[in-house]
Amino acid sequence: MSLGSLNFDICVIGGGINGTAIARDAAGRGIRTVLFERGDLAQETSSSSTKLIHGGLRYLEYYEFKLVRSALQERNIMLRTAPHIIWPLNFILPHEKHLRPKFLIRLGLYLYDYLAKRDRLLVSSKSVSLKKGEYGTPLINDKYKAGFKYSDCWVDDSRLVTLNAVDAADKGADIRTYTSVEKVERKGGRWLVTVKDAQTNQEYCITAKSIVNAAGPWVRDLLDKYKLVKGNTPEARLVKGSHIIVPRLYEGKHAYILQQKDKRIVFAIPYENEFTLIGTTEEGIDTPQSNIRISSSEIDYLCAAVNRAFISKISPEDILWAYSGIRPLIEEDGKSDKAVTRDYKLILDNDGAPILSVFGGKITTGRTLAEKAIDILGEVIRSKNKNSWTARRRLPGGDFDYQNRDGFISKQAQKYPWLPIDILERYVRSYGTRMDTFLNGANSLEDMGKYYGAGMYESEIGYLIGFEFAKTAEDISFRRSKLGLFLNENEYAELANDLPALRTHYTHHYEGM
Repeated sequence: MSLGSLNFDICVIGGGINGTAIARDAAGRGIRTVLFERGDLAQETSSSSTKLIHGGLRYLEYYEFKLVRSALQERNIMLRTAPHIIWPLNFILPHEKHLRPKFLIRLGLYLYDYLAKRDRLLVSSKSVSLKKGEYGTPLINDKYKAGFKYSDCWVDDSRLVTLNAVDAADKGADIRTYTSVEKVERKGGRWLVTVKDAQTNQEYCITAKSIVNAAGPWVRDLLDKYKLVKGNTPEARLVKGSHIIVPRLYEGKHAYILQQKDKRIVFAIPYENEFTLIGTTEEGIDTPQSNIRISSSEIDYLCAAVNRAFISKISPEDILWAYSGIRPLIEEDGKSDKAVTRDYKLILDNDGAPILSVFGGKITTGRTLAEKAIDILGEVIRSKNKNSWTARRRLPGGDFDYQNRDGFISKQAQKYPWLPIDILERYVRSYGTRMDTFLNGANSLEDMGKYYGAGMYESEIGYLIGFEFAKTAEDISFRRSKLGLFLNENEYAELANDLPALRTHYTHHYEGM
């Protein structure tokens, strides 16, 4: 797809959760929008989260009641609007009296339930025994006798970002991945933006009434580079968070939230049926960087957190995969990394052509952040449509009842009786109703084209290329899906080798649909 115009109302820089959610909201209000991302969607911070939609239970200790309340409200909205990629998850919090007294945890959970009480989509918290049963069996027996159970939501974070971009494109936005912003300058009351396509190595320019700087860890760097820093421009506190994935530590679909001696918490979460996801860390860094890696000290920290709690022990040799991301928090002098607010600030510079910079934010607050951003910019650029809409509209594929997932799976199983149930369930949890797009006309596995291993067929790859902006084997295997955890080296290499031909075929195959 080529750019239909070189003149836009809003140019969004950054393809993470904030940038794609802003592009979606703007396009849905009829605002001419283009988004540029120098890599893939969600390639940096937004695919490196703990993969939770949550209010932030631990933020209550820092009196962030407003942030927790708004996040819990957003949790309920997102559970309704994206039931395929977001689902409830029970958490077990083992009690350690020397870290936090029992009454304090009870009070925190009571507040957590209270702040979410207007819309009880999830069950309330309660005390549980850890002496035996599925919750206590995996834990060190003589250490934990009691604990607490509460609920939040799991999310496929990179797919959440992608679906925001897909919906933005469906509503008229131009989404340009692997396209870097080389220069921005104010000219004649507008922005002249020079960009470079990494795959063709070609540069071109667009103009826009306004810019949204949603560059994540690079938000301040962009302003510094083009001398756009003002007196109200905050600094960004950059904090690296890392996670490890190990063979499954325990049976069951529940997660654990483990208190640490430094007052932080570490999650242990079921992951892709066969693994346990463990994280996160908090390690301050000075400058943003791509492809950041977990450090040995972070590995030691996470392994120690598991080994203090579980009967099953892990070591660095058990780690199958690790990932790290940089959280661009708002700088607050005198506060530690764990105490710095997880809220966000929208900083508007309207000195000529406006630029709105996004500092902070998280996966859970992406939609409401975008709503506020477009409310602000809509006034500045005099957009006629001032009505917010995203709280009421489902993300692509999410048009089924979140409370009847099993019924939807049964319906799809009747429609595609030849599809293995494990593949069908993955399709439901990834694509929802949009799985019909690439299954339409297929009556057998053979009809789905070449098989690449781990349940990945050509028709799914074609859909990801044609509709979800996937361009590389990594895009497909680790962000649009997590099948890269299961593909062997030869299978992955074959996918990468075939991609140029697949991209040529499926880009044209789906054009005009």
